[in-house]
Amino acid sequence: MLPPSDGPPGVAAAIVIREGRVLMVRRRVSEGQLLWQFPAGKIEPGESPEQAAVRETAEETGLNVAVVKVLGERVHPETGRWMSYMVCEIVSGTAAVGDPRELDALAWVALAEIPEYVPYGIFEPVQAYLDIALKD
Repeated sequence: MLPPSDGPPGVAAAIVIREGRVLMVRRRVSEGQLLWQFPAGKIEPGESPEQAAVRETAEETGLNVAVVKVLGERVHPETGRWMSYMVCEIVSGTAAVGDPRELDALAWVALAEIPEYVPYGIFEPVQAYLDIALKD
């Protein structure tokens, strides 16, 4: 499914897990309440949401990832943007802030810590996946 063609470009987010923690990045400029989020970015013309998630993860964190599955899509309640959420596995690389103009930090977050990073809650299909994938 693709975002409506008459609105702003959609955004693809990568859910990347390593050693029982999920990767989150902190934007230099928040979008509403959004400060910490999954690596994500605009889907460029001619690009699929999956391709965008892989590209944005590499640009933002230096990790090369592969999409394993799509968790869901929605209009984000904070930004009004069309969002696609992808489970990605690490192919290679070490996570670091790849674009210091856009990001100022990244963190590997345990399941119990997620509410500290995202106090307003996470999209239900993503939370359900994390509840299983990040079990102790």
